[in-house]
Amino acid sequence: MDIMHIALALGSSVTAGINLYLTILSLGAMHRLEWLTLPESMEVVANPWVMITAGVLFLVEFFADKIPYVDNVWDTVHTFIRVPAGAYLAASSFTDMPQEYLIVAALLGGAVSFTTHGAKASTRAAVNASPEPVSNWVLSFGEDALSLGLLYLVSSYPYVALVVGLIIVLAAAAVIYLLFRFFKRIFSGSNRPAPAQQPPA
Repeated sequence: MDIMHIALALGSSVTAGINLYLTILSLGAMHRLEWLTLPESMEVVANPWVMITAGVLFLVEFFADKIPYVDNVWDTVHTFIRVPAGAYLAASSFTDMPQEYLIVAALLGGAVSFTTHGAKASTRAAVNASPEPVSNWVLSFGEDALSLGLLYLVSSYPYVALVVGLIIVLAAAAVIYLLFRFFKRIFSGSNRPAPAQQPPA
């Protein structure tokens, strides 16, 4: 186990929670172009059929991700897809490791993907309260750029990727916490009974 495997496990689980299909497509393309040597257990993402499927689903997500409320439905469904996929990618980043280490990697990878996915989904829910659609587009393109940028760092600068990945996870956890407090304050305020009106003097 070296720093490249650790960076790959963290980076792929981070980006899987944000944009799974772009992650699969990017990893497969980088492996085929020999920009990144994937572990044998992860080479399946470079299979042509896997890449074609990921590419088609990425195109669907590219448009669904930019339509208010459609993106919320898409994110809700993908709670059950991104998290297990992130766990799989994290475990597949390591080869010739004892089974217990792979299980730990899968658990941590799933937790990381759940964190970044939760931050994305909750941020979109908050942004959709705004009537203008521009913020959805900005967030969507920003998420795609963030995913591609982190995967590039994994392939070229694994130490930097490790630091950036940890910062993203911490930032995602902070976003979830702040938005949770924000929504809790809104809903608790809306459930308070209206103050009784004073009778006229």
